[in-house]
Amino acid sequence: MRQIWIIAKRELQSFFDSLIAYIMMIAFLGFSGFFTWLYGGDVFFVGQASLQTFFEVAYWTLFFFIPALTMRLFAEENRSGTIELLLTRPVSDWQVVTGKFLSTVILIAIALLLTVPYYITVANIGNIDHGAVITGYLGLILMSAAYISIGIYTSSITNNQIVAFLLTIFIGIFFHLICGILAHSMGGTMGTFFNYLSLQNHFNSIARGVIDSRDIIYFASIITLGLVATEATLARRNASK
Repeated sequence: MRQIWIIAKRELQSFFDSLIAYIMMIAFLGFSGFFTWLYGGDVFFVGQASLQTFFEVAYWTLFFFIPALTMRLFAEENRSGTIELLLTRPVSDWQVVTGKFLSTVILIAIALLLTVPYYITVANIGNIDHGAVITGYLGLILMSAAYISIGIYTSSITNNQIVAFLLTIFIGIFFHLICGILAHSMGGTMGTFFNYLSLQNHFNSIARGVIDSRDIIYFASIITLGLVATEATLARRNASK
């Protein structure tokens, strides 16, 4: 665990040293704030104290921001050759993968923490459902973690950051949009299958305040699959040398 935390701190520091963290947070707060409070959200006029508009906006904002954060995690090190130096240190492939994953999750958590004033403001407007707010933030964290694991995997299989970014977007579109469309257009077993694969379906369930074990298992499965696939990619690279 100590090695994982050391790698996570190293990656988190690199985010802030390169200004990526500041740019992402400012952009995230700008986009989410604008579309929640000023354009289309009408938070002050919907007649109820709710952060559902923010959760919907943040869901799609993070959809584009997370690939921009994960695309460099391995792709840049593959291109520069520093990945070889990192992997020769007394750390396992799993520790490297988990450390990089943890650093990005922490960065997203910090960005979401900065939106707590939204919650305080809406709570002062009326009687807000505190449970729904907590599960809404939980849904964003789980969605982000699942998407980060996908981004880390795509970054590990290429040395081009743009390719990693686009691959993450394409895979994300499949889980965010296509599965939902297929679920609605198909019936029977296939419709149920694609409905379960739909990330938005599971996110919406949690954001509404419902904690279902199926949703937790879904996100945990994607996270585990992404991290294990990334570790396998690093192991193959090591074995080929």
